[in-house]
Parts: sequence; C-alpha cells; structure tokens
Amino acid sequence: QVQLVESGGGLAQAGGSLELSCAASGSIFSVHAMGWYRQARGNEREYVATITSDTSSSYGESVQGRFLISRDNAKNTVYLEMNNLRPEDTGVYYCNARIRSSSDGETLDYWGEGTLVTVSS
Repeated sequence: QVQLVESGGGLAQAGGSLELSCAASGSIFSVHAMGWYRQARGNEREYVATITSDTSSSYGESVQGRFLISRDNAKNTVYLEMNNLRPEDTGVYYCNARIRSSSDGETLDYWGEGTLVTVSS
C-alpha cells in the first residue's frame, strides 16, 4: 500500500518561515500531482498548493506569493516552503498525491495524516 508522511510542522513567529515535507512510500510506480491542503480549527479543509509531474504549480489565493511548492522525484517527496507566515496560516496541513502503483495499474489519490503548524502573532 501507499503511505504519505508529513513532517516539518511546529511553532513559528509571524513573518517567519517553515518548510514542510511529505514523503510517499510503498507500492509506487510513478507520482503525478502532489499538493497540500490545510484545515484551521473549526473550519473546512482549504486548498493550499499543488505541483504536477511537469513542475507546473498552482496556489490558493491566500498563500499566493508567500508559499513555494517543490518536489524531489528521486525521493517521491513534495515540499512546501512557507514564508512571511501569518497567524491565519495556523492549521493542520495535509499532504495529498496522485500515484500510480504499477506500470499498468490505476492512478489514485492518497492523503497523509497531517502536521500541525501554529503561527504566533
């Protein structure tokens, strides 16, 4: 089976930076799009950013210009560099990925368990 494990969450000051990572492991033939969502306490899950296999990136409006998504194909890992953090960036960040598990298999979406980011004012 495929697993996604996030890391890098923690405490940060407003205006500071953090970098999250998410590594995919298990039965993997190829990793297509990878991305991040977040969920603040009491709110619904919000789109943050995605990056495709051709390195095309997309960002949610609230993080555009501040966050940078990247990937390391050799490690099946996606990163999220978060700059100029704001208190409203606080939440649990979830990794997701579209993965093909074999050469002739299906391409499915997978989710990590999440990592908590807390930004102080």
